[in-house]
Parts: sequence; structure tokens; C-alpha cells
Amino acid sequence: MYGKRSRFLTIMLTLGLAFFYVPMILLVIYSFNYSKIVPVWGGWSLRWYEELFKSEEVWQAVSLSLQIAFVNATFATLLGLFAALAMVRFGRFRGRTLFGGMLVAPLVMPEVITGLALLVFFISANQLIGWPSERGFTTITIAHITFSMAYVAVTIQARLTGMGETLEEAAADLGAKPFKVLTAITIPRLTPALISGWLLAFTLSLDDLVIASFVSGPGSNTLPILIFSRIRVGLRPDINALATIMILVVAICVAIAAILLFRQQRADMRDQQMAQKAAEE
Repeated sequence: MYGKRSRFLTIMLTLGLAFFYVPMILLVIYSFNYSKIVPVWGGWSLRWYEELFKSEEVWQAVSLSLQIAFVNATFATLLGLFAALAMVRFGRFRGRTLFGGMLVAPLVMPEVITGLALLVFFISANQLIGWPSERGFTTITIAHITFSMAYVAVTIQARLTGMGETLEEAAADLGAKPFKVLTAITIPRLTPALISGWLLAFTLSLDDLVIASFVSGPGSNTLPILIFSRIRVGLRPDINALATIMILVVAICVAIAAILLFRQQRADMRDQQMAQKAAEE
């Protein structure tokens, strides 16, 4: 019975992974297709990579998306850190339940609603105070921070809850002030979660189409908006080349984050074992 169940789970896992990764593998293969018609194989070639690197429109969109993603990830990580610390380390305070609900609301809110709400907000702000004068980099960045911060906060909150307070309490008993404990103990131990949250926010920003389409203006096309606009008028092979590069970059970032997280977990286990031995002695 156990062997049958194990084989069934293995088959289901294999089918699930194949369903997810086979389309990506096909996309990578067809990015080296010489033919202009995507489904027709015309032989191996780097033709569309050459066309891609000559496209000024594409690289303007890439530059704008990377700038927005970097700023968004940085501020979302800072705000997510503060929110997670408030939820886990500050104990119970008035309005904690409401704060927690508002913190996770963007996770369950449809992106269409979020984008529409932000569009109405920016239009109202422009009419009242004259800001923003136009929709573009600033409005897209603010919009991305509002929803990606929730993902970062949940990631850091889980890490804070799991790592305990043993080392922080020991540092406080030895005379360290709260700010010193935060900067010397808590934040270094949170480094993998901070990196993971930053990368998650960065990826979410690069991937967003719905919200950015609401709050962007003329001449401020992000990469997802550009890709979507090109697909609507007909799929071009250079999009396959661009997608292949994006898959490679994301895979490298995920691998680095996983390695750092694994190393930090091992270091935390050693620290906890040393702290327990010291307490027993």
C-alpha cells in the first residue's frame, strides 16, 4: 500500500512539474528559432537575440521596469520589516487586529480593484494639490510598494516568529539597549528573510501588468505592458528571447536566495545549540 501511494505521489509531482516547466522549456527552445513564424521551426539561430538588443523601445521599458522594481523592493522591504516587528515583537497594542488585517489585505484584494483605487486616488490628489503632475515612474512605484509590502511583511513575520527571542533576551540581560539588540542581533538573523522579501518584491514589480496599466501614463511603458501590447498585435519571436533572458535572471536570483537562506538556517541552529549549552552550564 505504501509503495503504491509513493508511486502515485511521484507521478502526480512529475506531472505537475512538467505542466509548469515544459512550456518554459519550449519557449527557451523557440527563442533560438530562425523563422519569423513562432510555431514553425526554421533552424537554430541567434537572430532574435540580435534583433532584441537592437530594439531601443524594449531596453527603455527594461530600464524603467528595473528602476521601479529596485526602488519598490527597497522601500517595501523597509516598510515590511517595520510592520513585521510591530506585529511580532511589540506584543499586543490597541488596533493590532485592524493593523494586521490591513497589512494582509493586499494579498487577497483583486489587482483590478487595487489599480482602480490607486488611479482614483492619484486623480483626486492631482485635483486637490496638483500632485502628481503626470502618471509615470512615481505613481507606478508607489502603487507597487502598496501591494508588495504585504508580501514582504508576511515573509519577515514568519521568520521572526520561527527564530524565537532567546538570543535577543540574552543580549538584553547582558546590558544591550533595544536598538543595539535590533541592529546587532535581530536584523543580521533576518538577513535571509530580508533578501528573500526584497527579491520577491522585485519580482512582483517586474511581473505586474494590471496595476501598472492603471497608474501609468503616456510614454511610461513598463516591460510587462510592452510585452502585452506586442502580443495583442501578433506574437514576435524576439519576445521569446526576452522571456528567456528574464527566466535565466530570475533562476539565478532564486538560487542565490535559497543558498543564503540554507546557510543562515544552519548558522541559527548552531547559535541556538551554543546558547542552550551555555544556559545549561
